[in-house]
Amino acid sequence: MKAGRKTLLALALAVVVGLASIPTASAAGNVVMVDFSWSSVQMHNRIAGFILEHGYGYTPDYMFAESVPGLTGLQQGDIDIAMEMWIDNVLEWYDEAVEKNKQVIDLGPVFPDAPQGWYVPTYIIKGDKERGIEPVAPDLKSVFELPKYWELFKDPEVPNKGRFYNAIPGWVVHDINLKKLEAYNLTDTFINFDPGSQTALMTAIVSAYEKGEPVLAYYWEPEWIMGMLDMTMLEEPPYDPERWGEGKDYGCAFPAARVHIGVNAEFAGKNRQVVEFLKKYETTLAHNNEALAYMQQEEASVEDAAIWFLKNHKDVWKAWLPGDVAGKVEAALAGK
Repeated sequence: MKAGRKTLLALALAVVVGLASIPTASAAGNVVMVDFSWSSVQMHNRIAGFILEHGYGYTPDYMFAESVPGLTGLQQGDIDIAMEMWIDNVLEWYDEAVEKNKQVIDLGPVFPDAPQGWYVPTYIIKGDKERGIEPVAPDLKSVFELPKYWELFKDPEVPNKGRFYNAIPGWVVHDINLKKLEAYNLTDTFINFDPGSQTALMTAIVSAYEKGEPVLAYYWEPEWIMGMLDMTMLEEPPYDPERWGEGKDYGCAFPAARVHIGVNAEFAGKNRQVVEFLKKYETTLAHNNEALAYMQQEEASVEDAAIWFLKNHKDVWKAWLPGDVAGKVEAALAGK
């Protein structure tokens, strides 16, 4: 849920300023990759950039931009590659740039459709023998069992209801979750709690987890927290477009977010080997969660995380490349 946290109208105000700081893509041999403001895309830029540099001889240039300015730059040719296009959060742009005008080519997913939903620690369902935690909600599988277990999540300020940690006020998903509480008839047993910031939301989850306590919270993947903690997403009715949208009750699962790689069409026409490489570039949610958890635990940079991924998942990235290119990348990696 990246670009969706702000409206396109608000983000569009940043286009003029944002693009002013984005230089035109360099001559042949250089490749401009947009560095959006979240860790996973920056890590994927460094993974792909390392391969492009050492395997193909390109010079990668990582250019910071927020979502709309960056995607506009990709559309106009100021940027060559976006390693994460969160399609469902920028559908208007996608329909114009990719579907209608063919200015950007969609090369497929960088990782499988990204889930989001309501999570609880797995130990409250299955227990954790190593930590001496007994299962306290063994029958908790879906949102519809939550009323049975509301006391486990008791709100210290409203002790006759359980606490649900929502997304951040101002994010689109925050209001969707309020609708879900109503649709699932949970307002009698649960109260919405606004954490105020992503850091506060993460802190609430991690703090409860470290104490072995129950916690119910909205979250999404990939994120480092999902790589470090064993969390279970509660089941909801399957996604139903008839229940999803303005004026509807949102009483179903979130649609999985499509996160794809995009390249400028003109760049693609002149750099077919890059296109062929990126068509094969794909990771799993587990890969992403693990690498982001490594960043958090080791206080590592995105560059460090990219090298960690390349060293620990050689079987994955070698499948993306011709043998001679993979050999060059492996030789460069040996010196890291």
